[in-house]
Amino acid sequence: MNDRILYVGCDDPDLTLFESQYELPEGMCYNSYLLLSQKVAVMDSVDSRKQDEWLRKLDEGLGGRTPDYIVIHHMEPDHSGSLQAFLNAYPTATVVCSDRAVKMMTQFGIDTKRTEVVKEGDTLDLGDLTLRFIAAPMVHWPEVLMSYSEELRVLFSADAFGKFGVYSADEDDWACEARRYYFNIVGKYGMPVSRVMTKLSGLAIDAICPLHGPVLEGEQKDEALRLYAIWSAYGIETKGVLIACASIHGNTLAAAEELATMLRERNAGRVELTDLCRDDMAEAIEDAFRMDRLIVCASSYDNNVFPPMHQFLWKLQQKGFQNRRVGIVENGSWAPSAGREMKALLEGMQNISIVEPTVTIISRLNDQSRTQLIALADAMSN
Repeated sequence: MNDRILYVGCDDPDLTLFESQYELPEGMCYNSYLLLSQKVAVMDSVDSRKQDEWLRKLDEGLGGRTPDYIVIHHMEPDHSGSLQAFLNAYPTATVVCSDRAVKMMTQFGIDTKRTEVVKEGDTLDLGDLTLRFIAAPMVHWPEVLMSYSEELRVLFSADAFGKFGVYSADEDDWACEARRYYFNIVGKYGMPVSRVMTKLSGLAIDAICPLHGPVLEGEQKDEALRLYAIWSAYGIETKGVLIACASIHGNTLAAAEELATMLRERNAGRVELTDLCRDDMAEAIEDAFRMDRLIVCASSYDNNVFPPMHQFLWKLQQKGFQNRRVGIVENGSWAPSAGREMKALLEGMQNISIVEPTVTIISRLNDQSRTQLIALADAMSN
């Protein structure tokens, strides 16, 4: 950071699940910043899990000063969970937020006596620094604001441009966990993100300060902006194929592995195979959005489709999966039903092109089904 912006966020390395569902091999961080001018603004609070640590960091960073404002960009509890404790410690501070955020504070039982409501284009004068507010509804909650310091050319971006992991982690590959974070947390809201990206395109931005992950500067910041433009448009980041497989006894997985080999031999681009029964579902969602092609391979189950595949396709639908070519491989020992069910789920998504042939395996690959598999590999190789 610099002498005008002080980082006072907290790492939470012991957190194993974000939103009680996404695996965190390296924990999480809750970012908060002190903006120091003639007046002092605190930029967001942190999860209540780290409340005491955050208040200590604030006290040290303030150096005897009293904060004039706390700016709340996003009301989700991992960012507003310590807000009431802050207001108890600094009762003269004013909460600056959107109108929708004030209503949410009441819902969360937070004191709303000292609030200043701001909207798109409003400014907050701190002395020799000014914050200009950017409305970012549904990125990824309806109350979200971003703010921008023209003097410092710094964007405070709320949850946008965030990632899984602690603040102090090695950031050589920001995109890996940022991608998994985006498509699983924000991905459904591509259109609102795209609208905000249009607003940001007119700003000179030297640094992005998100609520999770590192401060982004230089080439890393440029890459983040580039990727968000692709992601928010549901565009193609990587030419390649994800094979997502849900196999009960291993025969469907064996077919998927053979298909992966065929695709690699045909130079189909990057080929990834994920076992939906054992691998991280959030990683599978990330890779499905990343690639331009998807092949779903699943066993039939109870005259339907094996549940891990149903969950995967349901999640894709919920996150707005679209604009992709998809192949289907089904397996069934007496009445194959997986293909029918997978196709129905895929047809509920936007601009999905089903690639023929649908491969039907009866228990395990044989000459007939292998011929179908070869035809699908040919069709999906370009």
